[in-house]
Amino acid sequence: MPSSPEPRHKNSIGDSAPQCAGPLANLVAPRVTLPDNACDSHLHILGPASRYLYSPDRIYTPPDCLLADYLSLQKSLGLTRCVLVQPSVYGSDNSVLLEALQSLGNAGRGVVVLNGKESTSELRDMDAVGVKGVRVNLVDVKSPSANLPIEALLWLQERISSLGWHLELLVHVDKYPNLDEELSALEVPIVFGHMGYLSRGVNPNHPGMTAMLALLQSGRAWAKITGPYRIGPEGRPYDTAAEIARRLANHCMDRLVWGSDWPHVMVNGPMPHDADLLNAMTEWVPERNQQQALFSNNAANLYHWA
Repeated sequence: MPSSPEPRHKNSIGDSAPQCAGPLANLVAPRVTLPDNACDSHLHILGPASRYLYSPDRIYTPPDCLLADYLSLQKSLGLTRCVLVQPSVYGSDNSVLLEALQSLGNAGRGVVVLNGKESTSELRDMDAVGVKGVRVNLVDVKSPSANLPIEALLWLQERISSLGWHLELLVHVDKYPNLDEELSALEVPIVFGHMGYLSRGVNPNHPGMTAMLALLQSGRAWAKITGPYRIGPEGRPYDTAAEIARRLANHCMDRLVWGSDWPHVMVNGPMPHDADLLNAMTEWVPERNQQQALFSNNAANLYHWA
């Protein structure tokens, strides 16, 4: 088991990365009661900044958004399981995430970022506390990648395949119209963040979205239905995200998981309310069997609760 990290020096007050707003504090129950073992498959724990250093390469600076804060939200929404995803502000230092997983026990899973120096023993220790995937962020970073790093992905695959982990990609799928062909050499499961993270203003029928859908339908990939405010040119009611979510649900319901994207970092515009986001999701995917799959069954399969 990874040991709890030692306290670390406070982050510099003079950091130039822009400050993010925090999530809304008022907690409201959603209109729909979620299925048993409902899972939030995408959230970040941040801070305390007095203990954990942020990466100097970060593109934003968040307020403290602690595990205790999230657990209050989780209870209000009717969720019982969650997946912590390594935020870019910590680079490959997964200390916050691993410490939170130890507190969560079997109710938590994690997706980490690797720097390539981890030993096999360290990876096994991560697996033991609930890590089930590795995140590769190609867009929301200081130096975005213009190409898919296939060689790096294949190297990661070698490190994680024996553990049964997946690769989570944060990419704008519209940048890769032949995405399914480019990723054909990967054998581990692939997870796409934010429904493929379509660039703002791009038509949801873009070939890159079609390529992602083909990967989902083949059983090789999954998509996270998260961050509707990050997709499309408009705010609520998130018409572009709704169109994509419904299309995915109609064609590959068993390959989708839902996540809150709490605490909604780097939101340009009004901070969304988590109950409103969940209500919108249940309107886009209204059938009870769909909700059973989206919120519970699929996450159990992907994150090894099943």
